[in-house]
Amino acid sequence: MQSRLVIFDWDGTLMDSIDRIVSSMQVTAKHMCLPVPEVQAVKDIIGLSLEPAIERLFGVLPSAQYDAFLARYRDEYVDLNVTPTPLFPTALAVLEELKRRQHIIAVATGKARKGLDRVWREVAMSDFFDASRCADETRGKPHPQMLHELMAQLQFEPHQTVMVGDSEHDMRMAKAAGTYAIGVDFGVHDATRLTAAGADVVISDLNQLPTLI
Repeated sequence: MQSRLVIFDWDGTLMDSIDRIVSSMQVTAKHMCLPVPEVQAVKDIIGLSLEPAIERLFGVLPSAQYDAFLARYRDEYVDLNVTPTPLFPTALAVLEELKRRQHIIAVATGKARKGLDRVWREVAMSDFFDASRCADETRGKPHPQMLHELMAQLQFEPHQTVMVGDSEHDMRMAKAAGTYAIGVDFGVHDATRLTAAGADVVISDLNQLPTLI
C-alpha cells in the first residue's frame, strides 16, 4: 500500500488510557446511583463522543442528570483518577519514523478538543501532528465526516489515506470514508471484531505499521 496521510485514533491506539476511562466511568456511575457497567461494556463505547456513549450505557438521562454525570466524569478522569495513561511503548518511535519518511500525520478522536489539547500538553506531542479532529467539532465516529474533513484540509484522497485505530468505530469510519483501515488489537476490540468491522489488516504492535504504509 502506498499512503502518505496516516490518521490515528488516540485512546487505545497511541495512548494506553483504557483502564482510566473504564474506572472513571464506573466510579461516576456509582456516584450518580446508576447501574455500574461491566468493563467490556465501557470498552465498547470508547471512541464515541460522550453523549452517545453515555446513552448506550445508561439510556437517555434527563438533562440535569446528564449534565451532572458529564461534569462528574470529567472531574474523575482529569483530576481524581490516578490510573496512569502512558503512551504505548512503541508509539513515539513509530511516529518519529513516519515523520522521517515524510508521511503526514493526523488524529481523529472521540475526545473533546479540550481533552486532546490537555493530553498533548502533558506528553509534549502536538508538534507530531499536522491536523486533528475531535468529537465536539464534527460528527462523531463511525460517521466518516472526521476523515472527510481531515482529507480535505490536508489535500489527500481516500486511496492515499490510512486510518489506524483499536475499535470497531474506527474501522467502520474508515470504510465509510473509503480509506484503508488498519486495526490494532491491543486496545478495546480484538482482531476478530476489528476484521468484522472492516479492518484491511490487524497488527499487534505499532512497530509493524511503517512497513505496511
